[in-house]
Amino acid sequence: MADTLGSYPHFRLNFEQQGKRAKDLLKAAQAGEPQALARFRSPPKLAEAQYLIARELRFENWAALKRHIAGMTRAREAMHTSVLDRDFRTLHIRCGHDLETPLKEAGFSGDYYIDIYPYLSGPVREGPGSLEQRARHIVDCYGDQFDPPLEYEGQLRDLEDRERELHDSAAYEHVVLWFEHDVTDQLSLIHLLGHYATHRRPARLELVNIGDFPGTRRFTGLGELPPEALRMLWATRKSVSAAQLQLGLAAWRALASPDPRPLAAIMRGGTRALPLLARALHRHLRELPSLANGLSLTEQLALTLMAEPLPHWDGIVSLGRIYSTLHWETDPLPGQGDAQLRDRVLHMEGASAPLFERRAGVGPDGKARPPWTDRLEITALGRAVLKGDVDFMSLKPPPRWVGGVQIEAGMPDWRWDDKVKDAVRLGG
Repeated sequence: MADTLGSYPHFRLNFEQQGKRAKDLLKAAQAGEPQALARFRSPPKLAEAQYLIARELRFENWAALKRHIAGMTRAREAMHTSVLDRDFRTLHIRCGHDLETPLKEAGFSGDYYIDIYPYLSGPVREGPGSLEQRARHIVDCYGDQFDPPLEYEGQLRDLEDRERELHDSAAYEHVVLWFEHDVTDQLSLIHLLGHYATHRRPARLELVNIGDFPGTRRFTGLGELPPEALRMLWATRKSVSAAQLQLGLAAWRALASPDPRPLAAIMRGGTRALPLLARALHRHLRELPSLANGLSLTEQLALTLMAEPLPHWDGIVSLGRIYSTLHWETDPLPGQGDAQLRDRVLHMEGASAPLFERRAGVGPDGKARPPWTDRLEITALGRAVLKGDVDFMSLKPPPRWVGGVQIEAGMPDWRWDDKVKDAVRLGG
């Protein structure tokens, strides 16, 4: 029976344990505990308690939970007895390192390719000079976080090598794309689909593309899942269709455009061939300065938490708490990494006047881990920007990118109007 031990406590469910949870909920309701009793629609019975526990974990019902656990158990038992991708020379493609080891543990033997670039925060342009621009962005934003620091020439060679590897992937008999619903994944996915739409493709090109996996209150990515879950998802893969290739190419070209309106039009169209894409494009476009106050959505969410700290924070706001809250609770589509969140929040400090003040702080364990434990306090100006009384772009924040859109003084002043789900250009 799949257990709850190890690195995946939220997804390795134990049927006996869930049964005990249902019985405990029933006992609490029968004892008159208000919170437990309020969950029941009728006089408390075990069947409804089981249903409530199943729904809490995002299953349709108790029987679905039971089937899922049985399937996970079978997949886990098979991990060391059968190799799923041995019939063809296979390449697995992912937008990060997170599945490289779990895929091997799950019983896959194919090679692994990483399409890794911060498409959601770095410049995305095509044509001559685009790789050089990306290499410079990586070094400028992340270079000093490594020992030794990253160097431009090395990053450019790495990007060029990965471009060649992507072209060479057509020589594989079987290429499988592993992606989820968040912005990081979906932007990488359209990059890959755009490539295969215009270059030689492998004989078999397949896609695993999921928006959910039951077992916890919020699913945020494939990297959370245990190896046996990847075996189960293998059965969901489908051949990439011509419609998906064409939509991926159109979305990629729109992402790389300095005009965000074509991308917004694709988002509004619903992206039927790639059902998870529209929501991700919407979240991405909300990083444009808002028509209401000039803030991106991430900036808006972060400043809101500074202005209205959660009750259990006892008035102490830190970047770490903001990241955790956005990731698990308030971001409508989480997916940006901690580095992207850090950069998007702290870049506000480069404006001509401060929206918040930052000073050294410590975490609950008493240790300082700057900037994550630094204390953040919103200023009166920050509150005015939140209300829309002051436009953040009037404070000349540092340059940044939203796909192919460069947000900087002297560039077109693109704003996002979420009421009409479109970008508008101010001043012309």
